[in-house]
Amino acid sequence: MDEQRTGTEVDTGAEPVAETPATPGGAGTDRGAGGGAGAPEDDEGRTSPGRVPAWLRTVGRGWRHPRLRWPKRVALALVLMVVLSTLATGIALRVNYSGDPAPGTQTRNRDALWMGHAWVDGRKKDADVKALAKRLRATGIRDLYVHAGPLEHDGTLPESAYPKARWLVEAVHRELPGVRVQAWLGDVLATEGEVGMRLERAATRAAVVRSAGQILDAGFEGAHFDLEPLHSDDSNYLSLLDELRRVTRAHDAQLSVAAHQIDPLPNLHSVVGAFTAHPKWWSQSFFGQVARRVDQIAVMSYDTALPLESLYGGYVAEQTSLALEVTPKSTDLLMGLPFYYEDNMDHHGSAETVAAAVRGTRLGLSRTDRTREHFGVALYVDFAAREKDWSAYEEGWVR
Repeated sequence: MDEQRTGTEVDTGAEPVAETPATPGGAGTDRGAGGGAGAPEDDEGRTSPGRVPAWLRTVGRGWRHPRLRWPKRVALALVLMVVLSTLATGIALRVNYSGDPAPGTQTRNRDALWMGHAWVDGRKKDADVKALAKRLRATGIRDLYVHAGPLEHDGTLPESAYPKARWLVEAVHRELPGVRVQAWLGDVLATEGEVGMRLERAATRAAVVRSAGQILDAGFEGAHFDLEPLHSDDSNYLSLLDELRRVTRAHDAQLSVAAHQIDPLPNLHSVVGAFTAHPKWWSQSFFGQVARRVDQIAVMSYDTALPLESLYGGYVAEQTSLALEVTPKSTDLLMGLPFYYEDNMDHHGSAETVAAAVRGTRLGLSRTDRTREHFGVALYVDFAAREKDWSAYEEGWVR
């Protein structure tokens, strides 16, 4: 997650983004490239019932053409597989978005809100906290992830990054009793480039752990980590979480993380990683390993590149189910809501709406574990949120 989404905040850290149709029974009537006794066609290329469609016979003749060498045939087969798989995936996601959420699949008062750096660098005042309290008081928000970084690439954190931390914690406690303030710490990992944090270095992990203790000593009630891009099955990350857990427990504080999405198809991250430098997803198994090491795990269930609201909602429903299946019942599982608007290749604002995300979350919860208590949503991000985002959250999830 980028802490800057709309230009209203300073960018201070990394972001906490089918089967082949059955052939009719008359398939044997096509007698080759020369045509032969095929089914009669009308002037629009349609065939009689039970006969092979004209377009499919054309593909077949092209496949058998002597000039079409095997490499070209393989390429054509791959294109057809991609087209049909995409079509099947779209249908599956749309079906996944159908139905009605079960009664009671609404807030458990464990929701969270990602908040910008302005809350700890001196730009926000008492009046802003009062306005925030007015906004949040009737919602299910219990945790605030306030951007207090970024971490340096060596894992250290300058105290000058969060001069107003203690003021904010005290002000929130005064205006919103029971709401916790956690420090959102992030950095870019050197997993897809030369520059960034390297978790394979023990000294770097030790510095991150010290930084966590540092922000807890400053008054924060938890440490929320967003390290990206984090590839699946990173054992160094798991080791870091084990070390961080000892520190947060000693401070009676929360350890929470922002998590990548889960493979919508088995081993998809491996397939994509073989062709690109950005695998994007985590395996479901790795997600579970992370979830067992933290108090809260928030899925960044946005920036999916899906073009339609129904497809995005179905995808969120699937992600919710996949995450519920491997997250311990004692860990808070939060599904991310896109409280911002962008329109680019990664994020279609007309598709990735709060309403679709909420409905998808409720559908996934209904189908998988509708009575689960340690569950909620996480709103990304306060400074880019529009009034319609808040309304969709309140009407679809809170009321």
